Amino acid sequence: MLSNDHAVARSGTFTLGDRTVHRMGYGAMQLAGPNVFGPPKDRAAAEAVLREAMALGIDHIDTSDFYGPHITNRIIRDALAPYPDRLTIVTKLGAKRDEEGAWLPWNDPEALEKGLRDNLEHLGLDAMDVVNVRIMGSGEGGVEPTGESVARFVEPVARLQERGLVRHIGISTVTRAQVEEARSICPIVCVQNAYNLAHRDDDALIDWLAEDGIAYVPYFPLGGFSPLQSQTLEEVARDCDASPMQMALAWLLQRAPNIVLIPGTSSVEHLRQNVAAANLDLPAEAIAKLNGIGA
Repeated sequence: MLSNDHAVARSGTFTLGDRTVHRMGYGAMQLAGPNVFGPPKDRAAAEAVLREAMALGIDHIDTSDFYGPHITNRIIRDALAPYPDRLTIVTKLGAKRDEEGAWLPWNDPEALEKGLRDNLEHLGLDAMDVVNVRIMGSGEGGVEPTGESVARFVEPVARLQERGLVRHIGISTVTRAQVEEARSICPIVCVQNAYNLAHRDDDALIDWLAEDGIAYVPYFPLGGFSPLQSQTLEEVARDCDASPMQMALAWLLQRAPNIVLIPGTSSVEHLRQNVAAANLDLPAEAIAKLNGIGA
């Protein structure tokens, strides 16, 4: 059984602009109700997860006001405000939810400012540490980059940064060309895309970002595995006395020094298990087998 003692510290650190965070963070999406919509069944339990994250040493929370909507940010504020100085809170703009919970683009300049102000109000902040501009892509959930110009989405957020409402800007669901375009508009401190052991289209992007000191924050760290891939992951995990999720997270930590993790959960025990993955030393044989999953 892996221990989570000192695991967050052992995950190492990376910088988001002038903020230094541990590479093992926490994603707050699952604190909302089913399908990230409506309130959680047990609000006290949701707040307990956030407090345990702080107790474990996590100093980076990823959220958005379209989780719920509004629910997750209010839970974060109620559980953690006034926030410790060491805590970096990152949000996303560019989408909203309809009355049935569908994810819709919401990214004209007025919507981006309204979305930012909603985040600030519900979190109880005067400015966001980091804002990721979500480019609503193609595919299920809009997670596949479209390749379109990002200027009309990034420029309004850069103006909000000039007004002091945003400290740093990231970009999400994008290609390298879109990152390059965004960087021509303003400094970009992180990129948030779908990536895991089985889906590694961003391998080259991750390495390019690492060269320039830009963080890569993968979402869907465990998903879309074929039965054969899942079997391989389970076998390697069993050999290392770890869970498949822990193996997937540990592999991501060793994949590149600029990868910053935000695994989400609504369970204190699951949170502890995720964090413990940072204490997992992957032997060369295990890494080779895991690399083969996405080959």
